[in-house]
Amino acid sequence: MEYIVLIIVIATYFVVLPNIFEKTGQNKTMGYVPVYNVIIWLRVLKKPWWWILLFLVPGVNFLMLIILNLITVNYFGLRTAKDNALAIFAPFYMLPKVAFKAYKFTGPMAYDKRLSAREEKEMSAIDKAKAKNKNYKPRWKEWGDAIVFAIIAATIIRTFLLEAYTIPSPSMEGSMLVGDYLFVSKMSYGPKLPNTPVAFPFAHHTLPLTQSTPSFLEWFTMPYFRLPGFGDVKRNDIMVFNFPEGDTVCENAQDQSYYDLVRKHGRNHLHNNNIIAGNNGMVQPGKIIVRPVDKRENYIKRCVGIPGDVIEIKNRQLFVNGEKAQDPEKIFYSYQVFVNSTFSPIILEKEFDIVLDNAHHQKGYNYFPRNRFYSFFMSRSDSAKMATYKNVIRIQPVIQPKPGFHDFRKEALPTFPNDPQYPGSRDNFGPVTVPKAGVTVELNAQTIPFYRRIIDLYEANELQERNGKFIINGQETTSYTFKMDYYWLMGDNRHNSQDSRFWGFVPEDHVVGKAVFIWYSKDPNTGIRWNRILSFPK
Repeated sequence: MEYIVLIIVIATYFVVLPNIFEKTGQNKTMGYVPVYNVIIWLRVLKKPWWWILLFLVPGVNFLMLIILNLITVNYFGLRTAKDNALAIFAPFYMLPKVAFKAYKFTGPMAYDKRLSAREEKEMSAIDKAKAKNKNYKPRWKEWGDAIVFAIIAATIIRTFLLEAYTIPSPSMEGSMLVGDYLFVSKMSYGPKLPNTPVAFPFAHHTLPLTQSTPSFLEWFTMPYFRLPGFGDVKRNDIMVFNFPEGDTVCENAQDQSYYDLVRKHGRNHLHNNNIIAGNNGMVQPGKIIVRPVDKRENYIKRCVGIPGDVIEIKNRQLFVNGEKAQDPEKIFYSYQVFVNSTFSPIILEKEFDIVLDNAHHQKGYNYFPRNRFYSFFMSRSDSAKMATYKNVIRIQPVIQPKPGFHDFRKEALPTFPNDPQYPGSRDNFGPVTVPKAGVTVELNAQTIPFYRRIIDLYEANELQERNGKFIINGQETTSYTFKMDYYWLMGDNRHNSQDSRFWGFVPEDHVVGKAVFIWYSKDPNTGIRWNRILSFPK
């Protein structure tokens, strides 16, 4: 359904812009040319061409589109409060109206035009005369109203319909690439109302130009509530969600899980502000920041397990409910490629889109000259293709075994539930059952590692453990019934993804929406990826 809506939205502009251009004396056929039609649109509205650059900025692009819709309707003589409201909230009614009905293009009203020096001297007299006109507004006030309306409308759209999102990391390689700009549909699963409704516009959790100042009012919060949507989460959906372990972060290492840092360094070490190994070198953790659900970092992964599913990984193969899962078309793994001579960097980039830039590119590689092998992240098809090259001796998949109990050191608990009872690795893991709302589970020493965080943090109960007994909200119990559904998320780049294998389940109140449309894509190294613009994620 969301794909149909997006196609209708795009098609509407391609239908109405040619007619609007024709009414303004422009070449009608230019309305059918993607990107260039926006430049012509700006020319028609007498706005600077560089405004099109603002469409490349997530969040701002919504605002710009709303402003252009509003100005277009105004320039066809529709300027009442009702017209403005419809232009903002029902543009796909108003734009066809001005394009196909007998509305003439009037352009900006007199007070919208730039005044000559002489006219500026006579401004006071002009203002007095126009003040008698009830419809008159100074240009600054009209622009102010348009911007305020646009901000409100964009906020509503971002909250309830669509939100722009950028792929920041290589965890979804090669389905989603670093530098992909996509729209996330809130209607796919139903938009959830914000937990912190009073917040600075277009800022996620931190005020611009600050490192840790919250962009929201912490004392005014709302409980979780989700409106009806087009459907439910399905297996293999590419989903955007709030990072479950992102409820707590360290000020100077906000791109890392606080709980992972605790496992590596110890809670006292962090809270005493001692030096830690951050992603950007050795740092002091700084103050501890706590965030509500809707202000936790946005992550994007593929949903491979829905409520009630049993997840298991054997030698990197994912099994769901005992059966082999259908792998994404371009799932990535790590391979060791043994060679008798080195690859040309040009061949690697041209044939496999692999470049030597681990810091900025999703397909970085390493070469070990002593043992004469490369380490690559690539798909099975690329692995088979590379095996045909004459300098390749053999290609060996990298498969991480499940550690034995005695090898599983207390200070290194990499996989969920991060407990010595359950040693695991990224390639050999589980089985684990995904919790489902209404299902009751037994609580004991073997099950509590899986459910402790759910009971205490996600579902906001007071959990105490005393002498092997469990006390929830003051009542001793031997079982627990889940209040919410949960999901299991994994990256398509299976050997370069921090996902449910390492931090567990994703609660339903953390689900943001479904990735539905790539509207722009830029490689950090080589520039625009034209073949990915206006495409659908797979």
